[in-house]
Amino acid sequence: MNESKLRRIRDRAAGAPTLINEGCRINGMITGNGDVQVSGEVDGDCDVEGSVILARDGLWQGTIKATHVVISGHVEGDIIASGKVEISDSARITGTVTGEAIAVAEGAVVEGIMKTTVQAEPSEFVEKRGQKD
Repeated sequence: MNESKLRRIRDRAAGAPTLINEGCRINGMITGNGDVQVSGEVDGDCDVEGSVILARDGLWQGTIKATHVVISGHVEGDIIASGKVEISDSARITGTVTGEAIAVAEGAVVEGIMKTTVQAEPSEFVEKRGQKD
């Protein structure tokens, strides 16, 4: 499948991510290469070369800095992505969201500022979910 046809960051994920499951709580800094998926709680910052995925029941208090970020849970802090940010309908964010491109689903709550860093012109939205190649 041609990667350019995949809109969602989760569709491009390769390899096993680092998992922080429900009931787990991490305090401190998370760094490294590779994807991180959080269903539990993080109280701290991260600087990750890869994707950070915060599940619906996940809570993050601190700054998320990663290549790509997908938020379905609750973030109290800033999000800084060198690539794309996806904010799902269940997301609640209090803080600044910065990324190359930002997709926000209807129903998401963002209390803060959103900044795009690369695209000078709006691009056309093309729904890829539900389409078969």
